[in-house]
Amino acid sequence: MYVDETLNCTDCNAPFTFTSGEQRFFATKGFTNKPTRCSECRAARKAQTGRYTGGAYDAPPRAPREMFTVRCGQCGGEAKVPFEPRLDKPVFCRDCFDTRRSVR
Repeated sequence: MYVDETLNCTDCNAPFTFTSGEQRFFATKGFTNKPTRCSECRAARKAQTGRYTGGAYDAPPRAPREMFTVRCGQCGGEAKVPFEPRLDKPVFCRDCFDTRRSVR
């Protein structure tokens, strides 16, 4: 039913084989399109973008989150938070935040 097929890579234009086993696998997964890249270009694209997003390796890896150092509004200790605090709102360290949350 499935026969090996030679395709051309859209990135490097090199021919690659879409094997009968790969075709069978694509069919069991419900994929209707043939692959457009050879295995080397697929691996390079995956390494370049960093993660799989449901059909395309197109999302770059997330940059590290900027952390802000503040004084806890309850105990006065140092805390790091992922947002720039406003002057009109108190910010709490993890321990004080957890105790305040459990009281509610």
